[in-house]
Amino acid sequence: MQKKKIAIADDHCLIREVMANYLAVQMEADVVQARSVGELEALIEAEGPFDIILLDLIMPGMTPALDALTRILELNQRKPVVLFSGNAPPGVVHDALDRGISGYIEKGQSARSLINAINFVLAGEIYLPMSFCMNSVRPALTDGKDLTPKELDILRCLTNGLMNKEIARNLGISEVTVKMHVRSICAKLNVRNRTQAAMLGSQLLLV
Repeated sequence: MQKKKIAIADDHCLIREVMANYLAVQMEADVVQARSVGELEALIEAEGPFDIILLDLIMPGMTPALDALTRILELNQRKPVVLFSGNAPPGVVHDALDRGISGYIEKGQSARSLINAINFVLAGEIYLPMSFCMNSVRPALTDGKDLTPKELDILRCLTNGLMNKEIARNLGISEVTVKMHVRSICAKLNVRNRTQAAMLGSQLLLV
């Protein structure tokens, strides 16, 4: 099986090197490092898109951050890019999600959680820390009663942590249909992504 290609862009040498070595061993991946946005862009142009990029929010070339992020997403051919920061403002993360990033990983979480988060994103999902979701979820404009029966079924699956492939298999529908329903659910619940929908759904389904 072909190794996953991972890029870590961080100007903190120790963090970058320790992470690169850990991921290379634990995930049996090809991991490259960049100290700045410029170095990362040069790596993408030289080696092609990466399966996932972990991008520090504050480092040389990240000003303005969202403009740099948009360039990197385009260079990486819209393959997953994840913000990797110790303390990212919720507003910045939400704006970055709107631009197309695949999530936000906190530097303070455990090594095992880091692996789980990366695998979650590689499976096509959006990753956000639970603490971030609880502190930044937007108030719903609905009590969920306008969700269709099928959307309620999918929302229950989301609250149980199932991925699109698992939901599709359990409900006998296609992954494309699942994605369409998830977008509709997020719109009706006034949330930005499936993780926030799951958090809110766990409350609504108990009512």
